[in-house]
Amino acid sequence: MVTYSATSPTKKLRRGPLVPPNHPMRSVLDYAMILLGAFLMSLSFNLFMLPNKIASGGISGLSIILQETLGWNPAITQYAFNIPLFILGVTLLGKQYGIRTFVGSIALPTFVYLTSKLPAATDNHLLAAIFGGILLGLGLGIVFRGRGSTGGNAITAQLVHVFIGISLPLSVAICDGVIILLAGIFLSFEGAMYALIALFVMTKTIDVVQMGFGYTKLAYIISDKTDEVMEAVLHDLDRGLTKLHAEGGYTGDSRTVLMVVVGQTEIVKLKTLVKTVDPHAFMIINETNEVLGEGFKMHHS
Repeated sequence: MVTYSATSPTKKLRRGPLVPPNHPMRSVLDYAMILLGAFLMSLSFNLFMLPNKIASGGISGLSIILQETLGWNPAITQYAFNIPLFILGVTLLGKQYGIRTFVGSIALPTFVYLTSKLPAATDNHLLAAIFGGILLGLGLGIVFRGRGSTGGNAITAQLVHVFIGISLPLSVAICDGVIILLAGIFLSFEGAMYALIALFVMTKTIDVVQMGFGYTKLAYIISDKTDEVMEAVLHDLDRGLTKLHAEGGYTGDSRTVLMVVVGQTEIVKLKTLVKTVDPHAFMIINETNEVLGEGFKMHHS
Protein backbone atom coordinates (compact mmCIF):
# COMPACT_ATOMS: atom_id res chain seq x y z
CA MET A 1 0.00 0.00 0.00
CA VAL A 2 1.45 3.33 -1.09
CA THR A 3 0.23 6.65 0.27
CA TYR A 4 0.30 9.92 -1.63
CA SER A 5 -0.52 13.15 0.20
CA ALA A 6 -0.80 16.71 -0.97
CA THR A 7 -1.80 19.75 0.99
CA SER A 8 -1.93 23.23 -0.43
CA PRO A 9 -0.01 25.89 1.52
CA THR A 10 -3.14 28.04 1.33
CA LYS A 11 -5.38 25.42 2.94
CA LYS A 12 -5.71 25.92 6.68
CA LEU A 13 -5.46 22.74 8.69
CA ARG A 14 -7.47 22.24 11.85
CA ARG A 15 -5.48 22.89 14.95
CA GLY A 16 -4.92 20.32 17.65
CA PRO A 17 -6.66 20.55 21.02
CA LEU A 18 -6.22 23.73 23.03
CA VAL A 19 -4.86 21.68 25.94
CA PRO A 20 -2.80 18.59 24.89
CA PRO A 21 -3.58 15.28 26.67
CA ASN A 22 -0.29 15.30 28.61
CA HIS A 23 -0.49 18.95 29.69
CA PRO A 24 -0.78 19.58 33.49
CA MET A 25 -3.94 21.63 32.90
CA ARG A 26 -5.63 18.71 31.15
CA SER A 27 -6.85 17.22 34.43
CA VAL A 28 -8.29 20.57 35.49
CA LEU A 29 -10.14 20.82 32.19
CA ASP A 30 -11.39 17.23 32.54
CA TYR A 31 -12.87 17.89 35.98
CA ALA A 32 -14.41 21.15 34.79
CA MET A 33 -16.08 19.26 31.93
CA ILE A 34 -17.37 16.57 34.32
CA LEU A 35 -18.90 19.23 36.56
CA LEU A 36 -20.38 21.15 33.62
CA GLY A 37 -21.83 17.95 32.14
CA ALA A 38 -23.32 16.92 35.48
CA PHE A 39 -24.89 20.38 35.84
CA LEU A 40 -26.51 20.16 32.40
CA MET A 41 -27.82 16.69 33.24
CA SER A 42 -29.38 18.05 36.43
CA LEU A 43 -31.11 20.77 34.41
CA SER A 44 -32.52 18.14 32.07
CA PHE A 45 -33.75 16.19 35.07
CA ASN A 46 -35.46 19.06 36.89
CA LEU A 47 -36.69 21.09 33.90
CA PHE A 48 -37.98 18.25 31.72
CA MET A 49 -37.78 14.69 33.03
CA LEU A 50 -39.02 14.85 36.62
CA PRO A 51 -41.99 17.23 36.08
CA ASN A 52 -43.24 15.07 33.21
CA LYS A 53 -42.43 11.72 34.88
CA ILE A 54 -40.13 10.58 32.06
CA ALA A 55 -37.85 7.89 33.50
CA SER A 56 -35.46 7.34 30.60
CA GLY A 57 -33.18 4.80 32.24
CA GLY A 58 -30.35 5.05 34.72
CA ILE A 59 -30.41 5.86 38.42
CA SER A 60 -32.01 9.20 37.56
CA GLY A 61 -34.93 7.38 35.97
CA LEU A 62 -35.19 5.07 38.97
CA SER A 63 -35.26 8.08 41.30
CA ILE A 64 -38.28 9.44 39.39
CA ILE A 65 -40.13 6.15 39.84
CA LEU A 66 -39.31 6.03 43.57
CA GLN A 67 -40.39 9.63 44.06
CA GLU A 68 -43.74 9.00 42.40
CA THR A 69 -44.39 5.69 44.18
CA LEU A 70 -42.74 6.16 47.59
CA GLY A 71 -42.21 9.92 47.83
CA TRP A 72 -38.42 9.63 48.07
CA ASN A 73 -36.38 12.75 47.30
CA PRO A 74 -34.64 12.15 43.92
CA ALA A 75 -31.30 13.65 44.97
CA ILE A 76 -31.17 11.49 48.11
CA THR A 77 -32.13 8.42 46.08
CA GLN A 78 -29.32 9.10 43.63
CA TYR A 79 -26.81 9.49 46.45
CA ALA A 80 -28.11 6.28 48.02
CA PHE A 81 -27.53 4.28 44.83
CA ASN A 82 -24.50 6.02 43.31
CA ILE A 83 -22.18 5.82 46.30
CA PRO A 84 -22.67 2.07 47.04
CA LEU A 85 -22.45 1.28 43.31
CA PHE A 86 -19.17 3.21 43.11
CA ILE A 87 -17.75 1.29 46.08
CA LEU A 88 -18.98 -1.99 44.57
CA GLY A 89 -17.41 -1.09 41.22
CA VAL A 90 -14.03 -0.31 42.78
CA THR A 91 -14.17 -3.48 44.91
CA LEU A 92 -15.17 -5.90 42.15
CA LEU A 93 -13.80 -4.26 39.01
CA GLY A 94 -10.70 -2.51 40.26
CA LYS A 95 -9.36 1.03 40.22
CA GLN A 96 -10.71 1.86 36.75
CA TYR A 97 -13.49 3.61 38.66
CA GLY A 98 -11.20 6.31 39.99
CA ILE A 99 -11.62 9.84 41.20
CA ARG A 100 -13.33 11.05 37.99
CA THR A 101 -16.17 8.57 38.42
CA PHE A 102 -16.44 9.47 42.11
CA VAL A 103 -16.66 13.18 41.26
CA GLY A 104 -19.36 12.50 38.67
CA SER A 105 -21.29 10.22 41.01
CA ILE A 106 -21.40 12.94 43.68
CA ALA A 107 -21.76 15.97 41.39
CA LEU A 108 -24.91 14.83 39.60
CA PRO A 109 -27.17 14.33 42.66
CA THR A 110 -25.68 17.46 44.22
CA PHE A 111 -26.67 19.56 41.21
CA VAL A 112 -30.06 17.80 41.11
CA TYR A 113 -30.63 18.97 44.68
CA LEU A 114 -29.38 22.53 44.01
CA THR A 115 -31.60 22.96 40.93
CA SER A 116 -34.65 21.18 42.37
CA LYS A 117 -36.59 24.44 42.85
CA LEU A 118 -36.47 25.41 39.18
CA PRO A 119 -39.90 25.48 37.49
CA ALA A 120 -40.71 22.99 34.75
CA ALA A 121 -39.79 24.19 31.26
CA THR A 122 -42.86 22.56 29.67
CA ASP A 123 -45.76 20.28 30.50
CA ASN A 124 -45.81 18.85 26.97
CA HIS A 125 -44.49 15.31 27.29
CA LEU A 126 -43.17 15.08 23.74
CA LEU A 127 -41.27 18.37 23.99
CA ALA A 128 -39.93 17.30 27.37
CA ALA A 129 -38.72 13.98 25.95
CA ILE A 130 -37.00 15.65 22.99
CA PHE A 131 -35.40 18.64 24.69
CA GLY A 132 -34.74 16.72 27.90
CA GLY A 133 -33.00 14.04 25.84
CA ILE A 134 -30.92 16.66 24.02
CA LEU A 135 -29.82 18.34 27.24
CA LEU A 136 -29.17 15.00 28.93
CA GLY A 137 -27.10 13.77 25.98
CA LEU A 138 -25.21 17.05 25.84
CA GLY A 139 -24.33 16.81 29.52
CA LEU A 140 -23.37 13.14 29.39
CA GLY A 141 -21.34 13.68 26.22
CA ILE A 142 -19.38 16.46 27.92
CA VAL A 143 -18.76 14.18 30.91
CA PHE A 144 -17.40 11.54 28.52
CA ARG A 145 -15.21 14.14 26.82
CA GLY A 146 -13.81 14.85 30.28
CA ARG A 147 -12.97 11.13 30.52
CA GLY A 148 -15.42 10.75 33.37
CA SER A 149 -18.66 9.04 34.30
CA THR A 150 -21.63 9.79 36.50
CA GLY A 151 -21.55 6.24 37.89
CA GLY A 152 -24.92 4.68 38.56
CA ASN A 153 -26.17 2.58 35.68
CA ALA A 154 -22.78 2.71 33.93
CA ILE A 155 -21.28 0.71 36.80
CA THR A 156 -24.30 -1.62 36.94
CA ALA A 157 -23.94 -2.34 33.23
CA GLN A 158 -20.21 -2.99 33.65
CA LEU A 159 -20.92 -5.46 36.46
CA VAL A 160 -23.50 -7.27 34.32
CA HIS A 161 -21.02 -7.33 31.43
CA VAL A 162 -18.21 -8.83 33.54
CA PHE A 163 -20.10 -11.34 35.66
CA ILE A 164 -22.81 -12.50 33.24
CA GLY A 165 -20.66 -12.32 30.13
CA ILE A 166 -22.92 -10.41 27.73
CA SER A 167 -21.58 -7.51 25.68
CA LEU A 168 -21.31 -4.07 27.27
CA PRO A 169 -23.73 -2.32 24.85
CA LEU A 170 -26.30 -5.05 25.51
CA SER A 171 -25.70 -4.70 29.25
CA VAL A 172 -26.38 -0.95 29.05
CA ALA A 173 -29.52 -1.58 26.99
CA ILE A 174 -30.78 -4.17 29.48
CA CYS A 175 -30.17 -1.94 32.51
CA ASP A 176 -31.90 1.04 30.89
CA GLY A 177 -34.66 -1.23 29.58
CA VAL A 178 -35.40 -2.52 33.07
CA ILE A 179 -35.84 1.05 34.36
CA ILE A 180 -38.12 1.97 31.46
CA LEU A 181 -40.12 -1.23 31.99
CA LEU A 182 -40.57 -0.34 35.66
CA ALA A 183 -41.71 3.12 34.59
CA GLY A 184 -44.30 1.52 32.34
CA ILE A 185 -45.54 -0.64 35.21
CA PHE A 186 -45.53 1.85 38.07
CA LEU A 187 -46.05 5.17 36.26
CA SER A 188 -47.72 4.80 32.86
CA PHE A 189 -47.22 2.93 29.61
CA GLU A 190 -47.38 6.23 27.72
CA GLY A 191 -44.65 7.64 29.96
CA ALA A 192 -42.46 4.65 29.12
CA MET A 193 -42.87 5.39 25.41
CA TYR A 194 -41.80 8.99 25.97
CA ALA A 195 -38.83 7.64 27.94
CA LEU A 196 -37.79 5.60 24.90
CA ILE A 197 -37.94 8.75 22.76
CA ALA A 198 -35.80 10.62 25.28
CA LEU A 199 -33.30 7.74 25.40
CA PHE A 200 -33.01 7.70 21.61
CA VAL A 201 -32.51 11.48 21.42
CA MET A 202 -29.95 11.29 24.22
CA THR A 203 -27.81 8.66 22.46
CA LYS A 204 -27.85 10.62 19.19
CA THR A 205 -26.85 13.80 21.01
CA ILE A 206 -23.96 11.99 22.70
CA ASP A 207 -22.77 10.92 19.24
CA VAL A 208 -22.83 14.55 18.08
CA VAL A 209 -20.89 15.71 21.14
CA GLN A 210 -18.33 12.93 20.70
CA MET A 211 -18.00 13.05 16.92
CA GLY A 212 -19.16 16.57 16.02
CA PHE A 213 -21.24 17.62 13.05
CA GLY A 214 -18.32 17.31 10.63
CA TYR A 215 -19.24 14.04 8.97
CA THR A 216 -16.82 13.10 6.22
CA LYS A 217 -17.03 10.80 3.20
CA LEU A 218 -14.74 7.91 2.39
CA ALA A 219 -14.55 7.13 -1.33
CA TYR A 220 -13.04 4.11 -3.09
CA ILE A 221 -12.35 4.68 -6.79
CA ILE A 222 -11.56 2.00 -9.37
CA SER A 223 -10.61 3.35 -12.77
CA ASP A 224 -8.70 2.41 -15.91
CA LYS A 225 -7.21 5.90 -15.73
CA THR A 226 -5.78 5.68 -12.23
CA ASP A 227 -2.92 8.14 -12.75
CA GLU A 228 -5.16 10.81 -14.26
CA VAL A 229 -7.75 10.47 -11.48
CA MET A 230 -4.99 10.62 -8.89
CA GLU A 231 -3.62 13.83 -10.38
CA ALA A 232 -7.07 15.42 -10.41
CA VAL A 233 -7.68 14.56 -6.75
CA LEU A 234 -4.23 15.69 -5.62
CA HIS A 235 -4.11 18.97 -7.51
CA ASP A 236 -7.67 20.03 -8.35
CA LEU A 237 -9.36 18.83 -5.16
CA ASP A 238 -6.22 19.34 -3.06
CA ARG A 239 -6.75 16.16 -1.06
CA GLY A 240 -4.36 13.35 -0.24
CA LEU A 241 -5.19 9.79 -1.20
CA THR A 242 -4.02 6.22 -0.75
CA LYS A 243 -3.37 3.62 -3.44
CA LEU A 244 -4.59 0.18 -2.45
CA HIS A 245 -3.40 -2.79 -4.48
CA ALA A 246 -6.27 -5.19 -5.08
CA GLU A 247 -7.11 -8.20 -7.24
CA GLY A 248 -10.25 -8.73 -9.25
CA GLY A 249 -12.38 -11.50 -7.78
CA TYR A 250 -13.53 -12.80 -11.16
CA THR A 251 -10.65 -12.01 -13.50
CA GLY A 252 -7.81 -12.23 -11.01
CA ASP A 253 -6.32 -9.11 -12.60
CA SER A 254 -4.26 -6.76 -10.45
CA ARG A 255 -6.11 -3.46 -9.90
CA THR A 256 -5.41 -0.22 -8.09
CA VAL A 257 -8.06 1.22 -5.80
CA LEU A 258 -7.80 4.87 -4.79
CA MET A 259 -9.01 5.66 -1.28
CA VAL A 260 -9.92 9.31 -0.67
CA VAL A 261 -11.36 11.03 2.41
CA VAL A 262 -13.16 14.32 1.76
CA GLY A 263 -15.36 16.72 3.64
CA GLN A 264 -19.13 16.75 3.25
CA THR A 265 -19.00 19.79 0.97
CA GLU A 266 -16.34 18.27 -1.30
CA ILE A 267 -18.06 15.04 -2.30
CA VAL A 268 -19.91 16.53 -5.29
CA LYS A 269 -16.68 18.04 -6.61
CA LEU A 270 -14.92 14.69 -6.20
CA LYS A 271 -17.59 12.83 -8.16
CA THR A 272 -17.52 15.46 -10.89
CA LEU A 273 -13.73 15.31 -11.17
CA VAL A 274 -13.66 11.53 -11.37
CA LYS A 275 -16.46 11.30 -13.94
CA THR A 276 -14.81 14.02 -16.03
CA VAL A 277 -11.55 12.07 -16.16
CA ASP A 278 -13.13 8.63 -16.51
CA PRO A 279 -16.91 8.40 -17.13
CA HIS A 280 -16.74 4.64 -16.55
CA ALA A 281 -14.98 4.81 -13.18
CA PHE A 282 -16.45 2.72 -10.37
CA MET A 283 -16.95 4.56 -7.06
CA ILE A 284 -18.01 3.43 -3.59
CA ILE A 285 -18.82 6.24 -1.15
CA ASN A 286 -19.29 5.66 2.57
CA GLU A 287 -20.05 8.02 5.40
CA THR A 288 -17.53 8.12 8.23
CA ASN A 289 -18.01 9.85 11.55
CA GLU A 290 -14.51 10.96 12.41
CA VAL A 291 -11.13 11.27 10.70
CA LEU A 292 -7.97 12.09 12.63
CA GLY A 293 -4.89 13.28 10.76
CA GLU A 294 -3.48 15.98 8.53
CA GLY A 295 -6.18 18.04 6.88
CA PHE A 296 -8.80 16.91 9.40
CA LYS A 297 -8.78 16.66 13.19
CA MET A 298 -5.29 16.34 14.61
CA HIS A 299 -6.35 14.96 18.00
CA HIS A 300 -9.31 14.35 20.21
CA SER A 301 -9.95 17.52 22.12
